[in-house]
Amino acid sequence: MRIAVMGAGAVGCYYGGMLARAGHAVVLVGRPQHVAAIERDGLLLDTQTFREHVALEAGTDAGGVAGAQLVLCCVKSTDTAAAAAAMAPHLAANAIILSLQNGVDNADRLQALLGREVLPAVVYVAAEMAGPGHVRHRGRGELVIGPSPQGAELARMFAAAGVPVQVSDNVAGALWAKLIINCAYNALSAITQLPYGRIVEGAGVDQVMRDIVAECLAVAQAEGVTLPGDIHQAVADIVRTMPGQLSSTAQDLARGKRSEIDHLNGYVLRRGEALGIATPVNRVLHALVRLLENHH
Repeated sequence: MRIAVMGAGAVGCYYGGMLARAGHAVVLVGRPQHVAAIERDGLLLDTQTFREHVALEAGTDAGGVAGAQLVLCCVKSTDTAAAAAAMAPHLAANAIILSLQNGVDNADRLQALLGREVLPAVVYVAAEMAGPGHVRHRGRGELVIGPSPQGAELARMFAAAGVPVQVSDNVAGALWAKLIINCAYNALSAITQLPYGRIVEGAGVDQVMRDIVAECLAVAQAEGVTLPGDIHQAVADIVRTMPGQLSSTAQDLARGKRSEIDHLNGYVLRRGEALGIATPVNRVLHALVRLLENHH
């Protein structure tokens, strides 16, 4: 299959690399320093079980999505609108578009901007760009996608590439579960620049995380979202499966880049205000990360 990855950061490079390794024709659309390294040496896919250079196409122009049968949109939530505008003229009429992004509303935003169906996906992977054209995988890697006529085919294709996929008819609940996990960890990791395993060892942190989750749950319930499973257990499980992971928000702040905090704790804050639900802990975390962004 011809596959394009719009936004070849850690998530885009990991999934694009795994699909290319499985024999698909993959093109990554990313930043110049990564593209130059990938064109020269291939993508260095550095996982828990193997480390190899994977040959694939890479470019900086959104025209790279032309002719792709599957487009993975992996840009930051802050760049969703710009990515939609850049991709729109080049998308094939029959292309399947999958949003592999943080936050709960990116697929809806893309769908509105593109005027065509976009499938939401929930991404559970610990990955980071360790250098130009070098993605380091620290754990997990599964996807949850919504039902669609292509769902079973996509699940088979990803599974054959070493990426487990669950097709769920409650993808909204799965997206909210991921949002809540991000709200619990990302800002704390960003403010302290500590990985998840170190954060949870801090005095009083467990109660702070319970407060964050309680606020998020109150908003989710008011939105009519049914969360799958035990969210407190899911939050606790993350530190077991990804103890060495620095959050994407922490990585953004360390690089002096704008983070997705407006689409994480900031989203819960805005929805809480609209629904008349107080979210003071999420408000503080959002304000602190924004201060640190501006300080950089």
